[in-house]
Amino acid sequence: MQRMTFFTLMCVLAAFIIWIGGFLGFNQYIRSFEQNTTQKADAIVALTGGRNRIAEAVRLYNEGRARILIISGVAPHVTLSELEKQNHTSVQKRADGQVFLGAEATNTVENAIEVSEIIRRRDISSVLLVTSYYHMPRSEQEILAHNPDIQIIPHAVYTKNISHQWWRRPKSFYLIASEYNKFLFVYLKNYIHGLFERN
Repeated sequence: MQRMTFFTLMCVLAAFIIWIGGFLGFNQYIRSFEQNTTQKADAIVALTGGRNRIAEAVRLYNEGRARILIISGVAPHVTLSELEKQNHTSVQKRADGQVFLGAEATNTVENAIEVSEIIRRRDISSVLLVTSYYHMPRSEQEILAHNPDIQIIPHAVYTKNISHQWWRRPKSFYLIASEYNKFLFVYLKNYIHGLFERN
């Protein structure tokens, strides 16, 4: 019984050490995104839910970085003009431009499904993905699960609300740790799904 208890404790300790190592690597990775100031894509995809995401996506669209702007996760019945007011921004009307507001998604999984439907309908092969930096890895994985051949160019949005010194701010630690756990789940889910598809 004592051997079983010792073995269990060692397994728990090993798992915790592995988790901590992965968490530290994840935290370093999500802070390493560099915003490309020139690269263009077929579409700009913004996932709602975080500060400044929509305003940043609109800015890129107005700069001509893509001809299509997709904003996924918009509240039902919200119009583009209302969205502009809420985010203190303005979409420049363009003859070659298209703006799609997705009002069906309520989480990242549904964001990926909603965006993927537009990607397939419009024959899009590359996207500038705009979301919060801590949300980027999971968002990429979810979209790639539905569109394995799509080129995703990450455009991370940073915010001062999340402290770089997460070990001193419980809310910052909880947010990043929670996102890391969700990313691990999605990554493993997609990996296992890929194994079954190959077999």
